[in-house]
Amino acid sequence: MTRNRYAEAGVDLKAADEAKAQIASLVLGTHTELAAGAVGGFGGMLRLPSGLRSPLLVMSTDGVGTKVLVARECQQLGTVGEDLVNHCVNDVLVHGATPIAFQDYLAGADLSIDQTQTIVGGVARACRNHEMLLTGGETAQMPGLYQSGHFDLAGTILGVVEEEDALHGDRVRPGDLLIGYESTGLHTNGFTLARRVFFDDLGLSVESRVEELSSTVGEALLAVHRSYWNALRGVVARVHALAHITGGGIPGNLVRVLPPGCRAVVRRSSWPRPPLFDLLQRAGNIEPREMADVFNLGLGMIAVVAEPLLAEAQRHAQEAGVRTWVVGAIHDGDPGVDVE
Repeated sequence: MTRNRYAEAGVDLKAADEAKAQIASLVLGTHTELAAGAVGGFGGMLRLPSGLRSPLLVMSTDGVGTKVLVARECQQLGTVGEDLVNHCVNDVLVHGATPIAFQDYLAGADLSIDQTQTIVGGVARACRNHEMLLTGGETAQMPGLYQSGHFDLAGTILGVVEEEDALHGDRVRPGDLLIGYESTGLHTNGFTLARRVFFDDLGLSVESRVEELSSTVGEALLAVHRSYWNALRGVVARVHALAHITGGGIPGNLVRVLPPGCRAVVRRSSWPRPPLFDLLQRAGNIEPREMADVFNLGLGMIAVVAEPLLAEAQRHAQEAGVRTWVVGAIHDGDPGVDVE
């Protein structure tokens, strides 16, 4: 029998081809009228939406971090792909862009065909939810770099927006109001610290049920990163700025959309902080400032709006099933964020 030295080294090309064949059907399932070219090419192709006068393309690349370790421990790999896509959708949404295409990068060692299909299936499902093309990606077998059964997941999104409608933060003015949009837990940030608190400090497992959370630890940590596309798409062209609250928390992300002469004041008491964050702070003995810098504290997106748009923006969010609160305002001052 002929030896297959590459397979012996940990890379099974036959299994990889089988996985790619299954992934191709997932890719085809996301196709819209923008699709062009054949599935399985060296690059993904798409047409730009028609009717745009001066389109700007908006791109962003991100990952889901160590949330993949929790997913692996829970043996629940179907949601991290949704996390990835939703996170990236929010990152182009803050510029006013409509998401039109996505590519994923899945690297690991000894993932089965079913595991690979489950992970990429989550990516495809989220793309379909946004009527967005999954134009391809990369599935890399990398034994030696990754431990057996471990993987990392990242992706790149492409969005488009009319140049005159693009959000840069330059519309923000003193007197604008801040609308906070409810998060669904940690989203995809702060998991290294959260894992330390739950698994090391408290000695819990993903299967441990915590009364304060009304769920297991795994269920709380794997709550899918919310997309705010449906909550904002009806008003995004008229908001003054959007901040996706990811790593860096509210202070580190809201400051990125503040022009000279504008300072944001956020009131901690203006929205209910989910029990997950109270438990993390108490059990981990984490200082309030660090909590604000690491976690979203219950707000996954903040919109800066003029007062006349407030009611309509909140109505759109409510219709999309997203709770909102007026969490502060813009004042005169040097760019910065005060959380009081």
